[in-house]
Amino acid sequence: MDRNPALLEPMDMPDPQFPLKIHQCRIERIGTTAFPSHWHEHMEFLYIVEGRARISCNADSFDVGPGDLIVVNCADLHHGVSLSDHLFYYAVIFDPDLLHSHRIDSAETKFITPIVRSRIRFANLIAGDAAIKDSLDELIAEFQKKDVAYELSVKSCLFRLLAVMLRGHVAESMPQGELASRIRRLTRIEPVLQYIEDNYAKRLDVETLAGIAGMSRYHFSRVFKELTSRSVTDYVNFVRIGRCAQDLRYTNKTVSEIALEHGFSDIYYFSRLFKSYCGVSPSSLRGRTAPA
Repeated sequence: MDRNPALLEPMDMPDPQFPLKIHQCRIERIGTTAFPSHWHEHMEFLYIVEGRARISCNADSFDVGPGDLIVVNCADLHHGVSLSDHLFYYAVIFDPDLLHSHRIDSAETKFITPIVRSRIRFANLIAGDAAIKDSLDELIAEFQKKDVAYELSVKSCLFRLLAVMLRGHVAESMPQGELASRIRRLTRIEPVLQYIEDNYAKRLDVETLAGIAGMSRYHFSRVFKELTSRSVTDYVNFVRIGRCAQDLRYTNKTVSEIALEHGFSDIYYFSRLFKSYCGVSPSSLRGRTAPA
């Protein structure tokens, strides 16, 4: 698992005049981290084509498969792990400002401005909606072909997609100012998550981590769970298991050596925990990806 020193992911666009990009993402090993915990100020659609994944957004975790869509709202803290040996998905990322019109009309005031300001937030998981799938398929195809006037077509697909989402997949209307508060909390726990990345194999207690964030233990535990979807212990184990999976794939160390090196003194507990996170036992993952 690569170290991620900043949770706020910078979002450069190949074309600043048309701030939308699409990544084709392939993961070929079960248990692999698809992306580490991060957040950004853009919206993102994670559209699963093949395989299965476990994707967490804030306090919720979703097991997703082909045809499922994960909507990452602005400032949603999210991470993903592959649950299959062949995972393929599209990541469609765009700046909500792309939706703005220079003319103030009812569409702008009722829908676009609240979406851009994150006062309207969508459900993180959308499954089984044919209209959503059709709009996404057309958007991706138009963006990839880049025929004449593809920008108009892509933008029309995006508006159609958002219209369907507004009709059936709105999660909440966030009061003005709440988004800024969420971003402040994310910024405050960034040093804690980096500290965990640097010291995950050691004994970590909540008091120490709360002190890094400058919070009381109770307040820190509540905010941490709200933002990461995990308790402190669960998050530390998540990081440890990720590092263990990396060593199982790319080193010749024994399972016991890897467990001890990454903070697990009980090999049986480690095996149970590893399977709960990765869907396979450590020995099974080692058998699939034994180093040459």
